[in-house]
Parts: sequence; C-alpha cells; structure tokens
Amino acid sequence: MKRDTAIFDLIDQELERQRHGIELIASENFTSLQVMEAMGTSLTNKYAEGYPGKRYYGGCEIVDQVEQLAIDRIKQVFNCAYANVQPHSGAQANAALMLAVLQPGDKILGLDLSMGGHLTHGSPVNFSGKYFKPSFYGVKKETGLIDYEILEEKARTEKPQLIICGASAYSRDIDYARIRKVADEVGAFVLCDMSHPAGLIAKGLLSSPFEHCHFVTSTTHKTLRGPRGGIILMKNDFENPFGLKDLKGNIRMMSNLLDMAVFPGTQGGPLEHVIAAKAVAFGELLSDEFTTYITQVQKNAQAMAKAFVAKDYQIISGGTDNHLMLIDLRNKNITGKKAQETLDKAHITLNKNAVPFDDKSPFVTSGIRVGVPAITTRGMKEKDMQTVVDFIDRILMDIDNEATIVTIKEEVKKFMGQFPLYPELA
Repeated sequence: MKRDTAIFDLIDQELERQRHGIELIASENFTSLQVMEAMGTSLTNKYAEGYPGKRYYGGCEIVDQVEQLAIDRIKQVFNCAYANVQPHSGAQANAALMLAVLQPGDKILGLDLSMGGHLTHGSPVNFSGKYFKPSFYGVKKETGLIDYEILEEKARTEKPQLIICGASAYSRDIDYARIRKVADEVGAFVLCDMSHPAGLIAKGLLSSPFEHCHFVTSTTHKTLRGPRGGIILMKNDFENPFGLKDLKGNIRMMSNLLDMAVFPGTQGGPLEHVIAAKAVAFGELLSDEFTTYITQVQKNAQAMAKAFVAKDYQIISGGTDNHLMLIDLRNKNITGKKAQETLDKAHITLNKNAVPFDDKSPFVTSGIRVGVPAITTRGMKEKDMQTVVDFIDRILMDIDNEATIVTIKEEVKKFMGQFPLYPELA
C-alpha cells in the first residue's frame, strides 16, 4: 500500500513545531515515547465491547489483561476501590457519570465557565446544561477565590442532585470537605473533576478529593502525562440509593451503574490501544521519577507566577497552588485573543481565556491561561521560568512590532535547543 506522505509530512511538521516552541497550554503535555508506542500498536484492531472477563466478542484474552493492568495501576495510584478506564475523554467520563446518577431535568451545581469552570459542569451549550438544570457558583471579585458562601447558599436554595467541583482555569486548592458538608445537608452527590490537577493530587501536593467526594473523574493527558482519554474513580463502592436491582434481585452497586453508563450507556467499543497507553502512563505515575517531575511542575508554576507579578501582570487570586495561572491583561490594555495570536507567531503557545467578571466576549477575552506541565517535561527548572516570562513580556509590551516577534522567535528556537524533545527521534 502506498505510503500516505501527505499525512506523514504533516505529522513531521507537527513534531518540529512542538520541538522548537514553548508549550504553555495548561491542558497539554508531552507523553513518554513508550506511551506513544503503546498507542500505535495492533491493539487498535481489536473490538472489545464490555469489560475484562465479560466481553461481547471473542479473542479478548490479551486485551482483558491490558485493561486490567490499567485498572489495577490507577487504583494503586489513587488508593481507590473502583476505576473505569474506558472513557474516551474527560467529557465522556462526566457524561457517563451524570447518566448513572441523574435523570433528565435533575439539578446540578457547578463552577461557572466564566469563572474558571468547564463546559461539562453545566454550560448551556453543553449536554450538561441542555439535559439538566444547572445553577452556578463563582469566585469572589476581590480575591479570585471560590466563593464557598455562594456555593452553600445555592446548594440550600436549589437543592441539586449533584454538586460539581473542579475547574479548567482555577489556580488554587479546593476545600472538598466544606463542599461535602453542604452536599450531605441537601442530599446531593459530589463529583470532583480533577482533570487539571490530578498529577499533583496523585503525589499529595494538593488536597485529595477522595475522602470527601462520591465520584472523581479526570482526563489522563494533562498533569498525568498520559494519552488523551478519561477515567472514572471511586474511593469506595457503595449501594446505589435508587433501589435499582440486577436480574437476581440484588441491589446494584454504584460500580455497576457507572460501568453500564460508560458501556453501553454512552460508548461502544473501548479504544484498547489508548487503554494500553494509559496503563503505561499509570505505571509511570507510580515511579519516583514522576514524583520528582510533578514536584518540579508546582515549583515552576510558582516561580513563573512570581516573575509575572514582578512585571505587574495581574494573576487571578494572586498566585498559584497547582500547575497553571490565569492572567488578567486589562491593565496592559491587551485582549487575550491578541496576546494568543501574537505570541503564537513567536512559537510561544498558550490560550486566550475569560477572566472572572470579564467585560469581553468568550471569543476575545481579557485574559490568558498559562501552564507549565509541558515545559517541565522538557526539563525546565525555576530559573528558566524567568526567561519564558521575559520572552512573553517583550512581545506583549511591543505587540505590533513584527521585528520584535521575528527576533524573539529565533531566540525561542535557540533557547528550546537546550531542552530536547524525544532526542531519540532526532
């Protein structure tokens, strides 16, 4: 069969883009070579609807072992009793979770998207806002911290069936115990979507949601540094409160409902090649090397935040506890859109992002979101954060000068030469 040079040439171009650029998108990272290798294997050929030991197809004896390894390893990482590793994404994990515990029209309470939340936490353009009745809490204007008083007030007024915590653009730790307390008061489940800080939680650098949240979902490709995908976890299994029974008349456990919500509820055949890559990444999470890495992520984020503040950039909440920061550019008279597009010309990649109480549209925004997982994977340390911030500041403070952009683009390429990406592929 003729080689598809059009596609493989583009893949080579993308590798070169990643190799020469500064990747600051908080939801991106670089997997290890063995994670990528696992994804590109014969496992992609295998249909395996169902779960290990309970498949609807023959020939699953090998993929059963692959998937069970992924399950066992992530349960060990987070010391939990239940894991489903089949969700294709974090959004799919949240969709399955909601299908398992909610009925159409049930109430949910989540962090507002404009305040740092996520589409799947009740946004009206998302399934979570279309099929359920969402209400929202936010952050305090003065501090940028979650307004737990408003959360509690909304919970008592709306009496939601599900309270969602977790965020896509929030740089501080979360008080899960306080959220669980009000949830118990109003009879709600608590879901923590830890997609962003999962790697830091795994190594005890942030508070764990597992002691206080009924359910935990996550992506696997951000701070967990695995392939693109999702997972659903529970610290402990428990009898479902809906009285649902199996064919033998036994009360179904929540694990049964969650498994059924993933397959056949929201997905068909699992991507066993991706699950194999997840298993590899989960094995890496158990290593001392990952502990060193994720500790450096937190150090780098704090060093970068300090460098931005020294140049009079306004970080929402004043700093960061995790791997990212949200920067309000209004005092610089620059939109997030303009900043993103201009920095991209110099091979510095980040994303425009709404800030709390933003006065601009989501397509323009007043802010940028900056994260350090990917550049930490490349080997950068605290001192390098100052260099990166200097690059960004020089461009933003001379934003319409094409000569400055060209100069810094060359400096970026030279700088990144110190931090090889996959030197084995050079």
